[in-house]
Amino acid sequence: MSSADVVERIKQHLSSAPAVLFMKGTPDFPQCGFSHQAVQALRACNAKFESVNIFEDPELREALKQYSNWPTYPQLYVKGELVGGCDIVLDMYRKGELKQVLTEAGAA
Repeated sequence: MSSADVVERIKQHLSSAPAVLFMKGTPDFPQCGFSHQAVQALRACNAKFESVNIFEDPELREALKQYSNWPTYPQLYVKGELVGGCDIVLDMYRKGELKQVLTEAGAA
């Protein structure tokens, strides 16, 4: 499979919903503490978001690091733009910015 195919899969995920969380595990069964905290912040904002379990697609997991220029997970995207990882998501949540960004994107 070519890298163009992987990028296409990433773009399909990003266009599937206003908010997309690439995470370890699933929202109901996160497989790392950072993914769990990001999900909790999104749920606290009543966000409607798609999640992508990066463990189910190792090729995508590696490609997304280059695509986003962000080395760690989770990664939250809103309207196709990288918002950031767990620390940024939690910081925005505490400041009330996360709900605002999600609301403007039609995801809350």
